[in-house]
Amino acid sequence: MSVRCPAILVAAPASGQGKTTVAAALARLHARAGRRVTAFKCGPDFLDPHWLTLASGAPVHNLDLWMTGEDDVRARLHAAAQVSDLIVVEGVMGLFDGEPSAADLAQRLGLPVLAVIDASAMAGTFGALAFGLQHFRPGLPWAGVLANRVAGERHAQMLQAALGPASATWLGAVMRDAAFSLPERHLGLTVAAELPDALARLDAAADALAGTPLGRMDAAALAAWDVPFGAPAPVPPVPDRMLAGRTIAVARDAAFCFIYPANLDLLQAHGASLVFFSPLADEPLPPCDALWLPGGYPELHAATLAANRICRASVMAHLQAGRPVWAECGGMMPLFERLITADGAHHAMWGVLPGQVAMQPRLAALGPQQLALPQGVLRGHTFHYSRCETPLAPAMCTMPARGGARGAGEAVYRSGSLQASYFHAWFASAPAAAAALFLPEGVA
Repeated sequence: MSVRCPAILVAAPASGQGKTTVAAALARLHARAGRRVTAFKCGPDFLDPHWLTLASGAPVHNLDLWMTGEDDVRARLHAAAQVSDLIVVEGVMGLFDGEPSAADLAQRLGLPVLAVIDASAMAGTFGALAFGLQHFRPGLPWAGVLANRVAGERHAQMLQAALGPASATWLGAVMRDAAFSLPERHLGLTVAAELPDALARLDAAADALAGTPLGRMDAAALAAWDVPFGAPAPVPPVPDRMLAGRTIAVARDAAFCFIYPANLDLLQAHGASLVFFSPLADEPLPPCDALWLPGGYPELHAATLAANRICRASVMAHLQAGRPVWAECGGMMPLFERLITADGAHHAMWGVLPGQVAMQPRLAALGPQQLALPQGVLRGHTFHYSRCETPLAPAMCTMPARGGARGAGEAVYRSGSLQASYFHAWFASAPAAAAALFLPEGVA
C-alpha cells in the first residue's frame, strides 16, 4: 500500500555549502510548529545525524542505496511516511558525487531536490549553477534553490534575478550570520551534544529560514512535495535470534559516539540486551557477555583515556575471560600501546594490542568497504585520519566496495577474543555476520 507524505532532499553542489544547517533548520522550524518531522541522512555519516536528531526530536537513520540497500531505504521511508507530516533527507557531498549519489537516491525514490548554494562569492553565476544542478540529469525531481550565506538584501535580489523568469524555483536567501554556524573539525561537524548552545544555534537558523519562501511554507504548501512511498518488500526475520539471552556492553560517550541507531536495533532484534557505559568517566565494564567499542574521537580525549584505570582493567579482565570484543575505528585506537595526537604528543594507552596509532594531517582512508565472514558479507565504510603501526598480521581484510581501483581494504586484527578494525559495519547488511562478532569463536 502506498503512503503519501511531503518530503524533500536537501542537497548542494559540494560539501561545505551549508546543507546540514539548512536541513536542520527546516526540521527545527516545522517541529517547533507542532508538525511531526522525520529526518534522514544520505550516506554513512555519523555526525550530521546528531544535529538532525536535535532539530527533529526523533532518531535519525541513514539511507544509502549501497550500504543499507534499496529495500532498507524504501522500508524506512514508507514507515516514516505513515507517522510524519514532513520528511527531510540531507544529502551527502555534492548532489551528483559518489556512487550511489544523493541524486541517485532522489531519482530512485522520487524525492524533490532543494539545492543549497553558498552564494557568498557569486552573483550571476548563481543562476548558471542552479540551472546546471536542475537540468544536468533529465527527470531529476526538483523543489527549488536556496541561496546561503548571502551578504544582504541587494545581494539576494541579484541572485534571484540571475535565475531568470523560467528557471529553478527561488526559495529564498539566508543571510550570513555566525549565530547559527555549526562548528567543524576533522571528520566533520562538531557533535551537537558537545555544544551547550547547540539548540540555540538551530533556533537561530530556523528563525532565519522563517523569513524565506521556503520557511513560510505551511501544511497546504508542503503538499506540493507529496511523494508516494510504496509498501516495501517484506523484510526477512533476523535469523535464529542468535544473541538471545546475551548481554552486550556498548561504550557510549564523547569519545565513542559513532553509533548507527539501526545497529543497536539489529542487536536487540537478535535478542541481545544492551547496556551502556562511559570509558571517559572511567566506568567499569558492566556485567556482560560481549563488548562493543564503537568509533568516535578518542584522539580528542587521549589524556583522559590514558589515565583510565578502572575501565581498562575491566576490559582486560573481560578479554582474559575469553569474552568477545568488537572494536571499530576509534574504538580500536585506545587498545594499542600508544596514541600520537595531531600535536605530536605521545600517550600511553591500554596496551591490549602491540604498536601505535598516529594522527595524520590528511585523510588516511575514505570509502565504502565490505567484510566477508563465514556468516555473510557485512557492508560499511572507512573514514579516518590516523594510521596504525603494528607488528600484528591482519587476520583478514575488508575489500573496497567496487574493487581494488578504489584503494586498499582495511585490516582486521585478532588477539584472543578481540577483533578490531578501522571498518565501520552496517549490521543489518548481514545480520548473522553481525551477531557472530559478539559470539565466542565456534558458537557462530
